[in-house]
Amino acid sequence: MTSVVRSELTKITTLPSVLIATAALLLLAVVVLVQPLGMLADSLAGMRPDGTIEFFTGHRQQAEPVVLGLLVASSLQPGLFLPIIGAIIAGQEFRSGHLGVSVSVVPRRGKLVLGKVIATALYALIVGVVIAALSTFFMYLGVRDWNPGILWSAEALAGQGRFLLYAVTVTLVGFAITLLVRRTLVGIIAVTAIIALTMAQVFATVPAIDALLPLSAARNLLLEPTTNVLSASPLHGATVLTGWAAATVAGAAVAIRLRDAR
Repeated sequence: MTSVVRSELTKITTLPSVLIATAALLLLAVVVLVQPLGMLADSLAGMRPDGTIEFFTGHRQQAEPVVLGLLVASSLQPGLFLPIIGAIIAGQEFRSGHLGVSVSVVPRRGKLVLGKVIATALYALIVGVVIAALSTFFMYLGVRDWNPGILWSAEALAGQGRFLLYAVTVTLVGFAITLLVRRTLVGIIAVTAIIALTMAQVFATVPAIDALLPLSAARNLLLEPTTNVLSASPLHGATVLTGWAAATVAGAAVAIRLRDAR
């Protein structure tokens, strides 16, 4: 299995389309992270003796939860596009008969799919760590004159850890859906549609249903309940994301077993 995972990870990290998409995602992350720095620094400079600041919401809040919430939200924003990277990784298998070659090298399809899933998860983890590091660096620029140590607190590390769980699971969802539909573009459209359903608040009036969508689950897992309207607990969010990843990967494994390798 180690050799399969190493081979698949090498394939992923040498695919031009994956590298281009990852570079674009990281560039987007930098653009997103730069935006709130000036406002955050101004808000912290105007902190009252009771430790409250005014930031975005129009009313005063405790500075620490605001900074911790912004840290994780800053990672989540570019992370919304991680499923697309998963779709691109999977879509390469159906170009020029790559899947057939893979099956000829590793005839046991269950082992092959597991190797691909582990390699994709590792790549997603690496990208997630880079995004988390970027968000921590840019947040440091915003809070260095106030309390930079907050970025290394247990709460901050736990928040970034939850983001890494999100990064791995949603990338696997995009990967698995594309294996199921066998087309990169269709996979991208499918994961974009799932994101759009949440962004459009189609199920916002039914929180129990809304909480079952991946992006809603991510919001419930990562964002602060004091400044955001959430539909479930962080534990519920983690469970839903893990369930989506497990269900779609299982479906993809069954499909690869039953279909022709082409």
